[in-house]
Amino acid sequence: MAFETGVGKQLRYKAESSWGVAPGASGAQLLRRVTSGLALRKQTYESQEIRSDRQMLDFRHGVRSVDGPFAGELSPGTYKDFFAAVLRRAFTAVADITALTLTIAGAGPTFTVTRSAGSWITDGLKNGNMVRITAGAFNAANLNKNLFILSLTATVLTVMPLNGVALVAEGPIASATVNLPGKKTFAPISAHTDVSFAIEHWHSTINDSELFLGCKMQNLDIGLPPTGIATVGMQFMGKDMTDDTAQYFTSPTAETTTGLLAAVNGLLAVQGAAITSFTGFNASIKPSELSADPVVGSNTFPAISPQDILVDGQFTAMFESGALRGYFDDETEVALICAFAASNAAAADFMTFSFPRVKVGSADPDDGKKHIVRTFSFKALYNSAGGAAAATEQSTMAVQDSQA
Repeated sequence: MAFETGVGKQLRYKAESSWGVAPGASGAQLLRRVTSGLALRKQTYESQEIRSDRQMLDFRHGVRSVDGPFAGELSPGTYKDFFAAVLRRAFTAVADITALTLTIAGAGPTFTVTRSAGSWITDGLKNGNMVRITAGAFNAANLNKNLFILSLTATVLTVMPLNGVALVAEGPIASATVNLPGKKTFAPISAHTDVSFAIEHWHSTINDSELFLGCKMQNLDIGLPPTGIATVGMQFMGKDMTDDTAQYFTSPTAETTTGLLAAVNGLLAVQGAAITSFTGFNASIKPSELSADPVVGSNTFPAISPQDILVDGQFTAMFESGALRGYFDDETEVALICAFAASNAAAADFMTFSFPRVKVGSADPDDGKKHIVRTFSFKALYNSAGGAAAATEQSTMAVQDSQA
């Protein structure tokens, strides 16, 4: 007798056109994972009768639903559909900015990239975006390198190379192009999407398919430890499950092959200043609490409704001054941006996370015979000052993915 193993199990998914209705069998995506605990759940009801035999006569099954966690390792492009779903906006591209005349200045670790005319903001760039100079007669050290935008005005980008290798001061140089790799998304102020997924566990060893329908995001968590691989965790709530001896999704697209992100190839900045002593970061995105109410005559929920988009998290840093603690003590609103790459290569794949308006909720120290590290919790808040004409998004959170 064969028994299924974790390596014999595949996870496939596809967005649904109608909630809870299986989409077409083609066009699904295989998903890399560490674990997936999606399962069919049922409400249960126990009899409360008082009987002379002093025993329970019946126990019933009630409303069916899908619930369960997912754990993975964070890599560019792999989870783009789920970031878009939890933030409720599709990823969109920023067109290459061409025909520029640029001057690069500075001695590091930060540099300025100044254009002679036009506006970076009008062209779609924001604090916390990553860009590359891809064309122009520049020194090779300035081309095709991930440049993390710490701050910007209409004509000046203040950037830091993500791999720590310096730029070369030069310019003005004409016929330059600046590219924003991949795409970006953010929690919007209107036209929110409401995406659900059909997710299949295909157990290839025993030919068993579990197809989970109507799966919506309850939360998405990202974690970047000081040493080790970045993690992603997701929790789903869905409508129902069907099972079969044949796989439902035929010929799914192969898993992504992008490298894994790690904090060692990362950068975190508060108020536009890089924190070189930071040791870890995590954030949780959750649509408040998904709402689902049973109705008479059905053993599944008629709908699952998302609520507000809430974001919180924490970062840790070695204790080198009271500046970060002061943001907590004074209840100062700050901007928090971070970027993490899949390697130390100049143009490595990456993801960036921007929180334009946060409040620090704690500044807890540890202790012992070692360097003191403080933990700073934060709540991300709606940034009403952002928008198309501003250096930040009008949003709680924004994400850029080089492979979206």
